[in-house]
Amino acid sequence: MRRDVPLAPLTTLGIGGPAKFFVEAHNAKDVVEATSRDQPLLILAGGSNVLIADEGFPGLVVHLQLRGVTLDGGRITAAAGEPWDGIVAEAVAKNWAGIECLSGIPGSVGATPIQNVGAYGQDVSETIVSVEAFDRVTRRMTTLSNADCEFGYRTSRFKKNDRFIVLSVTFELTPGGPPAVRYPELQKVVGNAANLQQVRDAVIAIRRKKGMVIDPNDPDTRSDGSFFMNPIVSKEVAANLPGFPVDDRVKLSAAWLIENAGFHKGFVHGNVGLSTKHTLAIVNRGGGTAREVLELVRKIQAEVREKFGVELHPEPTFIGF
Repeated sequence: MRRDVPLAPLTTLGIGGPAKFFVEAHNAKDVVEATSRDQPLLILAGGSNVLIADEGFPGLVVHLQLRGVTLDGGRITAAAGEPWDGIVAEAVAKNWAGIECLSGIPGSVGATPIQNVGAYGQDVSETIVSVEAFDRVTRRMTTLSNADCEFGYRTSRFKKNDRFIVLSVTFELTPGGPPAVRYPELQKVVGNAANLQQVRDAVIAIRRKKGMVIDPNDPDTRSDGSFFMNPIVSKEVAANLPGFPVDDRVKLSAAWLIENAGFHKGFVHGNVGLSTKHTLAIVNRGGGTAREVLELVRKIQAEVREKFGVELHPEPTFIGF
């Protein structure tokens, strides 16, 4: 166990103070031992969807390094520490459909059920069969079914509380299945006759244009990706606003709301700001602080609320505030 370990380098945003205590977990036993300590606990993996306070975390940070992938007739079981995009690439290479539109998303496998990660018309909840986790209440390993995970739009049972620590995830994919080309932006690029590899390539290309693919040479990728969730509102609230129906409600574009509330691409707030490629991403321009990010978030929320009567909710988890 180490003390005062900087956490900023372990996040895609590159912001955050140190961990009071820090340990790497390479297997389930390491996780169990770490969680037996009576102190605040933070589980950190890819660091792609977190905002850590400038003061850091006043307890133990467990950095998940669990590895291992099993393939079996369309099923993929991957350890929580496996890089997510590697799993997508493996599925596409085998011509297993179900997660191809989730290409290029940074972070680890363990984060995907927590956030119910989704993009371009696909969510992981569509293919997750089960999640293997450590139950901090019973102190036992447990398997949660898809229904047990209580998936919702960019949320799940795991995001609502920290009882379960995700150790591995099993996905049920469709060998030889057709690619999902539901999203209009993707349809324009690949049409309806694309194969899985073409869809993957197109998604990565689209994400790269938006600065949503990690690239050390692109400062716009020093971010948490999409910082705000697309709000789902009533038809009355959505009147005269661009969106598309979701059951009896309407999903609005958070990016459109932000831009039309007066925040242009490349908007600057101190050492942070909006991406020059996409208004939905908050970027660290160099030397940025969590305080500056929070100030910008609140400013954007207030202007969108004032102009459109819509509340924007951040997607990343805020830690240490």
